[in-house]
Amino acid sequence: MLVVAPTLYMLQVYDRVINSQSLTTLAMLTGLVLFLIGVMEVLGWVRHSILHIAATKFDALVSKRVFDCAFEANLKRLSGASSQPFNDLRVVRDFVASNTMTVLLDVPFALLFLPAVFYINPYLGCMALVGALVQVGLAALTERGTAPPLRAANGASIEAIQFTQKALRNAQVIQAMGMLGHIRQRWMKKQAQSLVLQAQASESAANYSSLGKFVQMAQSSLVLGVGCLLTINGMFPGGAGLIVVASILGGRVMAPILQLIGLWRNVVAARDAYARLDRLLAAFPEAPAGMALPPPLGQLAVEAVSCVAPNSSIPIIRNVSFVLPAGKLLALIGPSGSGKSTLARLLVGLWPAQAGHVRLDGADVYRWNKAELGPHVGYLSQDVELFGGTLADNIARFGDLDMVQVYAAAQAVGLHESILALPQAYNTLIGEGGGFLSGGMRQRVGLARALYGNPRLVVLDEPNSSLDVEGEAALIKTILALRASGSTIVLISHRANILEIADLMLVLVDGQLKAYGPREQIMDSLRPKASVPIAVPPAVVVPA
Repeated sequence: MLVVAPTLYMLQVYDRVINSQSLTTLAMLTGLVLFLIGVMEVLGWVRHSILHIAATKFDALVSKRVFDCAFEANLKRLSGASSQPFNDLRVVRDFVASNTMTVLLDVPFALLFLPAVFYINPYLGCMALVGALVQVGLAALTERGTAPPLRAANGASIEAIQFTQKALRNAQVIQAMGMLGHIRQRWMKKQAQSLVLQAQASESAANYSSLGKFVQMAQSSLVLGVGCLLTINGMFPGGAGLIVVASILGGRVMAPILQLIGLWRNVVAARDAYARLDRLLAAFPEAPAGMALPPPLGQLAVEAVSCVAPNSSIPIIRNVSFVLPAGKLLALIGPSGSGKSTLARLLVGLWPAQAGHVRLDGADVYRWNKAELGPHVGYLSQDVELFGGTLADNIARFGDLDMVQVYAAAQAVGLHESILALPQAYNTLIGEGGGFLSGGMRQRVGLARALYGNPRLVVLDEPNSSLDVEGEAALIKTILALRASGSTIVLISHRANILEIADLMLVLVDGQLKAYGPREQIMDSLRPKASVPIAVPPAVVVPA
């Protein structure tokens, strides 16, 4: 009703004020219409505020779940972090508070103007109805013409962004081996494909938008013309004012639909983003809160475990079983590609077992709530990943800083003096990914993080690959201290001096357990057997 207030004002001015020439009536009508316009703008501001609040609450409700699901998806795929779920969340959130949502809300209410036009004149009402149906048809054609190429364009754009992210993470390798030109060419090809598809969608939307504007303007003029024709023939006694009102109301019916056609790309983008989020959240349902378990003691049992990589059917670990008592040190050895790192991921609950179970104190490690288990587990992967922040934050796992334990972990790996030599010591910002640190120092920081808080289960994958002799000596001393305190340790390494301190040894070949037992026994079985000398008879000399 507020939207048509200016139209009603115009009708009253022409029908009443001009005929009566009453300035009082003009002043009252003007004051009333200004008040109604003010109310309409205030209500519009309120509506926008409500939509912004709704968008903010939507983000607050789902952002944690989206983060957890995106993290779990990247963890299982191991294809590098993808920010697409967060982009989708932003698109949906922004759409809720956008003008496009306002137009969508206006469409059903705009149809309420149709009865008013029918009330003025049935013929004009039929014309308004036909125009509205034509606009709805154009909206359907817009969906059909723009949605497929726009969806393909979004997919190509996502692929190009992910390709770029991977390239940027390997910038040093690309630069060193002169791969920049080839990588750039590959990215430009993906980018060009996305731009072509977007251009197709934009051209289709522009065509239908222009056609919709033509229909709206033509209908307004036709309503005026038909109204005049009806008046001449005596079939419309309402007068010129009502003809103009009918034309305006007919345009009001079609205006939101026409706006929606022009904004249809936003609708498609938000709908696709919402669908991707919905699939992501459905693929990773929220885990029910399980019963809290006591801190582990360190008894590790691997029961006929088999494992395949995410998105693969090729087994990496096949029917491996062993028991590691609490407080023992296990050395895990084997040729490259035998599945040692995969077994390490199984032991700390990163990957699920395709068959069998990995149990810590009798509880399945994979199903154990990581927020509870994590503080009692130390894990160092082959590729050490650090995060933007201070050295202290990285060592303390970005939890509450207990500087006593931070110092202890740094001293355990021989890092304390090196950190104190820095201008800001433990408050030194290391840059994203620890880019300001050397490879050896990054590994020591990762090792200190794994040892922070004296965890009960420690799994170290090649912890001494980047350490010098001094660092390796500190590592051996630390591992011995951990074992003395009762921690269970699994160590993957090829260096003989660090293997000498192991209690038990496991040999993994082609994903299968080939030997397991006390270190000395396994080492003896691996040593080549001395060959037995064969007596050679003296040469027989045949006389000439």
